[in-house]
Amino acid sequence: MGASKLYFEDVTEGSEAPARKHTLTRTDLVRYAGASGDYNPMHHDEVKATAAGQPSVFGHGMFSMGLLGTALTDFVGAGNIRRYRVRFSRQTWPGEELQTKVTVTGKRVDGSRHLVDLECSLANAEGEVKVVGEATAELPTRS
Repeated sequence: MGASKLYFEDVTEGSEAPARKHTLTRTDLVRYAGASGDYNPMHHDEVKATAAGQPSVFGHGMFSMGLLGTALTDFVGAGNIRRYRVRFSRQTWPGEELQTKVTVTGKRVDGSRHLVDLECSLANAEGEVKVVGEATAELPTRS
């Protein structure tokens, strides 16, 4: 919030959004379960998670997608995302510091629409990619 408005002319291929960092906590898992209604015990019940062969409880994939989505909207503005898709590649674990990466991969004009294509990912501090995705945003133009 409070960031200046991003215009189509402000970005070039290779431009990167500021990274967002978040350390995943067990409280995040409980709060997200309550907010989403996803009460799968793998996300909050240590006993059931370890009995199922997991080292611990792990984060909801959609929570990770939301962290990445927030980095996108922080960059291009809420309401400007026209397409957003991800692939979940690894689980997230409590205590991991997660960091977003958002890169402009292309710009195009489609009629009166000024579109920016973005690649995005969420990785831990060791560089293990947890979520990889792509998005398209429609940005205002100064002209």
